[in-house]
Amino acid sequence: MAASFDLTGKTAIVTGANTGLGQAIAVALAGAGADVALVGRSSMADTEAAVSAAGGRAKTIQADLSTIEPVNRVIEETLAFTGRADILVNNAGIIRRADAINFTEADWDAVMDVNLKTVFFLSQAFAKNLISESKGGKIINIASLLSFQGGIRIPSYTASKSGLAGLTRLLACEWAGKGINVNAIAPGYFSTNNTEALRNDPDRNSAILGRIPAGHWGQPEELGGAAVFLAAPASDYVHGIVLPVDGGWLAR
Repeated sequence: MAASFDLTGKTAIVTGANTGLGQAIAVALAGAGADVALVGRSSMADTEAAVSAAGGRAKTIQADLSTIEPVNRVIEETLAFTGRADILVNNAGIIRRADAINFTEADWDAVMDVNLKTVFFLSQAFAKNLISESKGGKIINIASLLSFQGGIRIPSYTASKSGLAGLTRLLACEWAGKGINVNAIAPGYFSTNNTEALRNDPDRNSAILGRIPAGHWGQPEELGGAAVFLAAPASDYVHGIVLPVDGGWLAR
């Protein structure tokens, strides 16, 4: 059974890998045997060291994913790194908070560009490479509980993550027959930079914790197993799902 979760010889691309969920996913994939291309704007030295400690090789690719300009370069630099690109984890994302009545066009566009537009075009470039080589591969999108629910004061984030769930299903329908699995993980409330404002608000923090059956905010490393499963042969017949990893939030 261990072979079903073995990523030895595979190369993964993980966006937004400098911290939080992206860092934890990169380390988990490396622990399962993959080499990892780390994509983001800021320093990924800590992630690179953690990937190395987990037994993988890492390459940092500096890229600002607020536009699609670096998309082809990400694929090219990954191929130059190991000669292959087998797994794509679309983790990079941003959030803007304001009441819907006051939400600005600039905040709408910024979130949609990173969370949805660039995800689509990076997935397209990744799939084109696989198809050109007659190879299969795995795409894992990082969705959200807001792919299922509405939320409060995050209209563009909710729209982007709802759209990402739909995009996951569409790409699965189109690419499953080409050997490309497209799935998503919907993290619950995890302790990351994106949720710092919520954790620092005593009322919101208490309300959120009160609804999580597991009784605690998720820690980034608790997401790694789901990512390895969706990247590995164990999930070869899994297409188009949005897998909640939420401490039981949606079951409540």
